[in-house]
Amino acid sequence: MAYEFRLRRRVEFSETDMAGIVHYSNFFRYMESAEHAFFRSLGFSIVTREVDPPVGWPRVHASCDYMAPLRFEDEVEIHLLVTGKKSKYLSYEFRFRKIEGTASVEVARGALTVVCVRHEGNRMKAAIIPSAISDKIEVAPGASGT
Repeated sequence: MAYEFRLRRRVEFSETDMAGIVHYSNFFRYMESAEHAFFRSLGFSIVTREVDPPVGWPRVHASCDYMAPLRFEDEVEIHLLVTGKKSKYLSYEFRFRKIEGTASVEVARGALTVVCVRHEGNRMKAAIIPSAISDKIEVAPGASGT
């Protein structure tokens, strides 16, 4: 079972502000990219049509704290950890590390909570995470799990 995923990428010019620093909002995009890659690593898409009925994953909480800037062409590792898993939601922590040769420095830390939902007409209703997905995900050792 999986409880973590790492994604590396380079900062694109379009992600920076006039000071040449990654705009704060892009960290939320980075979290979403890591979450999508995590799901793909498990054999699913975040647009989960592989289960019946299909489910979605809207965000109910998102946060990010910043410690140091990222700049154009910096290499960053986004480390996703599953910090909570209940019958209808998952929580993640994200650690952003700027890679400099063999060293790295943490530049930000974020969190997301997502709820599993089914679509009923134009409405979403919280749903139990399908076992095909739930059975592949566990809470990271040392995380609270709630």
